Order: sequence, then structure tokens, then C-alpha cells
Amino acid sequence: MAMEILDPTVEPRKQPLTFVPRPDSLTGKRIGLVENTKYNSDKILAKIGEILKREYGAAECTMWRKHNSSVPAHQEIIDEAKRGVDVVVAGIGD
Repeated sequence: MAMEILDPTVEPRKQPLTFVPRPDSLTGKRIGLVENTKYNSDKILAKIGEILKREYGAAECTMWRKHNSSVPAHQEIIDEAKRGVDVVVAGIGD
């Protein structure tokens, strides 16, 4: 009797990454915060937003919530971030 072994893994999808230059300063910048729905991720990102405003002069912070932690930010978040913020911080909790 022959045994068949199945490999359930797949090759990772190759996705090009493009990095933009970091700003020289956050003074007056609009910050986008993307939280991933994990426990306390919203709280830690809100705190980060406060620090960025208080200590680095950021103008404002806007927070978005992903559908769940295992997927990339949905297109609506990406489109809103492109239109309304200068810098994005993505964070996790747990």
C-alpha cells in the first residue's frame, strides 16, 4: 500500500513594495492611524497619535479600523489615506 503525502503550503505571493521617503519633520503633518482590530490596538495607536501631536508637532490624527487583523487595509482606507493624510502608522495590539 502506497502512502500519499500532501503539502498544504503554497508559495508566498510576490508583491513589490514601494517605500516613499520619510518626511524630515512631522510638524503640521496629518497622521493616519490604521489599527488591526486586535485587543487594545486602538488604544495604543491613539496614544501614539497624542505623542506625535504633543512632541513632534503633528497637526491631527485620523484612525481607521481594518476589517480584521489577518488582511491588508481595505481599499477604502487606502483611498482615504491618500486623500487626507501625509503619514500613516499601522499598529497592532494584543
